[in-house]
Amino acid sequence: MKGLRQHPLRVAGRLLWFGGEVLLSLFDFIIRCVFCPKNSRRRRRTLWLQRICRRVGRIFRLKIQSAGMIPAGGLLICNHLSYLDILVLASLMPAVFVAKREVKSWPAMGWLAQLGGTVFIDRQRRTHVGEVNHEIEAALNDGALVIVFPEGTSSDGETILPFKSSLLQPATQSQHPLNIGFLQYALADGEAGAEACYWGNAAFLPHLLNLLSKQSVHTDVQFAPVKDRSPGRKGLAQQLHSQVLGLKNSRPKII
Repeated sequence: MKGLRQHPLRVAGRLLWFGGEVLLSLFDFIIRCVFCPKNSRRRRRTLWLQRICRRVGRIFRLKIQSAGMIPAGGLLICNHLSYLDILVLASLMPAVFVAKREVKSWPAMGWLAQLGGTVFIDRQRRTHVGEVNHEIEAALNDGALVIVFPEGTSSDGETILPFKSSLLQPATQSQHPLNIGFLQYALADGEAGAEACYWGNAAFLPHLLNLLSKQSVHTDVQFAPVKDRSPGRKGLAQQLHSQVLGLKNSRPKII
């Protein structure tokens, strides 16, 4: 909460701005998504989420640079650092996200994720993985880009956690494009690992208030296609982890 004490007016102003954007997003959702044809609803919701994430990104003074061809469909496998990941990636391309059930409870962010068509997984229910994989396959067949964070949780970015294979089944059974992504953050006035990344035992609201006190958040995203893939889930998980780690090691750390 140090940032809140140092910049209370900045935080208060951005919170009011954030609240206004949330209200505007609700009206926009009603107009564009509620009464649209069912066969175009998923696409409308991903486009809606992209617009909102771009607007909310301005509140955080989010500055994004990317390298590699931005995927337009299929599966994107990416490392996971923060709730900011959704803002960053959705700002670059319309997408369906797969997230843990707990995201639903996050103030404002969880609500936006739900309206944007995020697929939530309950990791406490073993049988739920199969249901989620069916939803992923349905979204892929609709032509959507589906983004999966196979680490299963976020980290401080110093390493990439082992990939869980449970949500990679659609990648082994279909010919949809498969891409990997690596993202990293930097703060001009803070430590990205502790203040931009949201991980460990951090509480959401204090973390958010502190992040709103920062001058700006810099993000670097690298994309690369996966040309050959291992046939089994576990082999594919190891392959993709190695390739994302390769992007991390080849990409200079932003300052």
